[in-house]
Amino acid sequence: MAMKYFEQATKMPLPSMNKPGSNAFLDDLVASTDAEKTIVSGFFRMEKSDKPLEYYYHYHEMKIIVEGELTISDEAGNVAQAKVGDVFYFEQGSTITFQTDSYGLGFFCGQRLQGDA
Repeated sequence: MAMKYFEQATKMPLPSMNKPGSNAFLDDLVASTDAEKTIVSGFFRMEKSDKPLEYYYHYHEMKIIVEGELTISDEAGNVAQAKVGDVFYFEQGSTITFQTDSYGLGFFCGQRLQGDA
């Protein structure tokens, strides 16, 4: 199959990441089948939470914000007020913190196996 179509994919419900205090949700939408060049993509949603989500990347990932706003920071002290259209690259080995006063939705593409978030 040359193409997969996911109609209204941004509206699909996302399962919880099960991080206590953080309203963070993530689901892999599609993944490559090439064992040597793995890649997975899907959606990440964050809603206003008691605690920010701190996430360690054991893989490379890119993310584009498609709805809402997020505050994204790294361990070096860089902080971005992410809005629709902003693109991020998270290098393998990075610890990234996500938070929001409302909600944000991002589409990601990462160099990992499906379900290995």
